[in-house]
Amino acid sequence: MTMLEIDDTRPVLVIDLDGTLIRSDMLYECFWTGFSRNWRTPLWAVAGLTRGRAALKERMALCGAPDPATLPYTPEVLEHIREWRASGGRTALVTAADQSLADAIGAHLGLFDEIHGSDGETNLKGAKKAALLIERFGAGGYIYAGDSSADLPVWQEAAGAVTVGLNAALRGQVEAQHPGSTHLAPPKSVLPAALRAMRPHQWLKNLLVFFPLVAAHHLLPLAIWQATVAFVAFSLVASSVYLLNDLLDLGSDRMHPRKRNRPLASGALPLRHGMMLVPVLLCAGLAMALLLAPLFLLVLTVYYLLTISYSLWLKRRPIIDICTLASLYTLRMAAGAAATGITLSVWLLAFSAFLFFSLAAVKRQAELVDMVHRGIDEIAGRGYRVGDLAVVTQMAVASGFASVVVLMLYLNEPTVQQLYRFPVLIWVACLILLYWNTRMILKAQRGEMDDDPVVFTARDRVSRMAFVLIVGLFLAAGYL
Repeated sequence: MTMLEIDDTRPVLVIDLDGTLIRSDMLYECFWTGFSRNWRTPLWAVAGLTRGRAALKERMALCGAPDPATLPYTPEVLEHIREWRASGGRTALVTAADQSLADAIGAHLGLFDEIHGSDGETNLKGAKKAALLIERFGAGGYIYAGDSSADLPVWQEAAGAVTVGLNAALRGQVEAQHPGSTHLAPPKSVLPAALRAMRPHQWLKNLLVFFPLVAAHHLLPLAIWQATVAFVAFSLVASSVYLLNDLLDLGSDRMHPRKRNRPLASGALPLRHGMMLVPVLLCAGLAMALLLAPLFLLVLTVYYLLTISYSLWLKRRPIIDICTLASLYTLRMAAGAAATGITLSVWLLAFSAFLFFSLAAVKRQAELVDMVHRGIDEIAGRGYRVGDLAVVTQMAVASGFASVVVLMLYLNEPTVQQLYRFPVLIWVACLILLYWNTRMILKAQRGEMDDDPVVFTARDRVSRMAFVLIVGLFLAAGYL
């Protein structure tokens, strides 16, 4: 028998989709893909659910079917299927996902002899899937590959079992039915992936809550404690937002050379876990905020609502998206002021507005340069084209220089003489800031920057040295 001949005497290898062939769930995939395109998707989901789970899956498939080429497939399962087919075995994809999604994935892979999915009326799961397989192949006429307790009725009537990512307890139940079963992709702890999805490295931005204390020389124990609580609250809420944003950006992240490795996009963190973490982190952050002044809770709420608006709509609007990102930085400082009862000066607000606008423009500049290198003219869901690179770069330069000018003008204020004994040292800090900002723009233009300038600053040795020098000069100006 050659490799291409089919052996009809062998059982059919039946593959489940969600959690087996892919490290994801197509219902959640469709919901978030649809939600990223249209804010009405949750309303349509509720309407579909009133008619049953199969109807919900059909409606979500119409709202947001993802690109099959970008889904996080399980390598071990794909290899097992190819080996089975190479030895002459037949294969079938049988899933509780909607039939249209199963057909699209089957057409993309080209590995299945037949495909069956839910049809809008029947949810092809558990006992109903087992009944279909017995009808199609007979009891003992198939080997089934699955991933959950819902597949136990299907394994019961199978000739053999293949498990994917099952825990020890469920593997034991399957082994009791089918000794010598094949076990693929052993389960891994989701905790490391969950921590990465929370992006703790991005919490560096939240250190801005301490900036009003430092600028006002208000480094009292109570104020430091209040700012620390504000930092923790802001970090928890920000992580909630990052997870939500990653859920909304699943499709675009998977087409990006670096973002496709994010936990949710890669399947390292199951979507349902990411969805649960969003409200948990949000509620934890808000609970921490209750320990501080009501004004801090108000600022934190504004930050959250603005980030949600950014994720759903504002990031698709050119220039408005940069203004929004700059505002989110400034809100962190406003939160620190609200938590400690410090009044932000007009000078500090002006300096922050220009500096953070420049950093936000650098972020877009880096993305546009990356598009040039990848040969992409436009990214769906974004408002920029490669031809906008020159304008965005000019925005970054002009705003960055303006922030330095504001800081220099501030040095002529009478209050500076009260706060700093040697304000001339701050002039040197201005020159270092000017150098750092210009270097950031140059690095972005050369394609040498990460997508986020804050992350780049934390990892870049020169940027860290510049930061230490600036802080040291301010301290020396005030305390020498």
